[in-house]
Amino acid sequence: MAAYGLYTHIASNKTRSMLLLAGLFVLIYVIVFAVALVLEVWSNSRGTLPYYLNAAFRDLLRAMPLATIGAIGWIIISYFGHQKMIDMITGSASVTRKEQPRLYNLLENLCISRGITMPKLKIMEDDALNAFATGLNPKQYSVTVTTGLLRNLDDDEIEAVLGHELTHIRNGDVQLMVIAGIIAGVVGLFAELLFRTFANGRFRSSGRSSSQSSSSDGKGSGAVPAIIIAVVLLVVAWALSQVIRLALSRSREFMADAGAVELTKNPDAMISALRKIENRGELPGATSAVMEMCVDNPRSGFADIFATHPSVDARVAALIKYAGGHDPGPLTLPGEVAEDETPALPEGEPAKPGPWSDAGQPDGTTTQGPWGKRA
Repeated sequence: MAAYGLYTHIASNKTRSMLLLAGLFVLIYVIVFAVALVLEVWSNSRGTLPYYLNAAFRDLLRAMPLATIGAIGWIIISYFGHQKMIDMITGSASVTRKEQPRLYNLLENLCISRGITMPKLKIMEDDALNAFATGLNPKQYSVTVTTGLLRNLDDDEIEAVLGHELTHIRNGDVQLMVIAGIIAGVVGLFAELLFRTFANGRFRSSGRSSSQSSSSDGKGSGAVPAIIIAVVLLVVAWALSQVIRLALSRSREFMADAGAVELTKNPDAMISALRKIENRGELPGATSAVMEMCVDNPRSGFADIFATHPSVDARVAALIKYAGGHDPGPLTLPGEVAEDETPALPEGEPAKPGPWSDAGQPDGTTTQGPWGKRA
């Protein structure tokens, strides 16, 4: 968590952002080639594998300008409209100092202390405890906080969460996550177009007429291998679009926690905030792309292999080791019942006798357990 690590992390994020954008076009071309293979087999089921590969490559060259324009168009739309999309998904709304003086002042003080441009402040009406930052440039940056977080965290803890999100903005993590979401969206869009193409039967009639003219020997030995190659390419493209999230190192959360401590000088506040947020951050209506930008993402994969965030225990341990914080352990919020506690009975309601109770029964007898009546 030294300065060297922080600055190399920021530089690495910028490099990976450019690589991810380049990889976006590669994924699209792979998908177009796979689709072309399928359509060539569909139109002529009796060709050879070299015939299908050559035909699909020619189709790719013809479709490449259109695919490139489509990808650039998606990037432009996402660049200018991603915040509106996120606001529609989460129901977030911008607030002013007059509407949220407590929250606004905390964020403004942090920005002033480090000379950071003040991002927009948004509130999401939800009982979950979470927050996230979005934006691709200083004019777009915003920090969104749930009402559940505001109700259950004190000022020091909220300040730590805001510092965490500001660090994501400073480090370039926000841009990287938005770009990853754009890539996943493009792959999903092309997958939907492929599905619609298959659902449309317009190629069926042309398939029979072209099959006899395109195949010289009448023996279709390449259809099955071509379909297998196409399916493998589509699966690989889809898998890569999902694995991109893993390429975004989970160290970004450790760095953001460290940045929050640097801004607030209060490691205990960051630790207690994480303990309160732990297992309480699920946003039911949010997409996976939104959850990946949150302070904590409770949606973890198999054995945490595909988890986008380190565990709260790991993050707390890092803060204790490097920042000297103190761990209060799992925290119970007001209105919750700890796992080792029995819910209190409503006032005036008598306790019900259990199987080993000596409480009197309506008929005047007593209940004896397996060890006999208690003395």
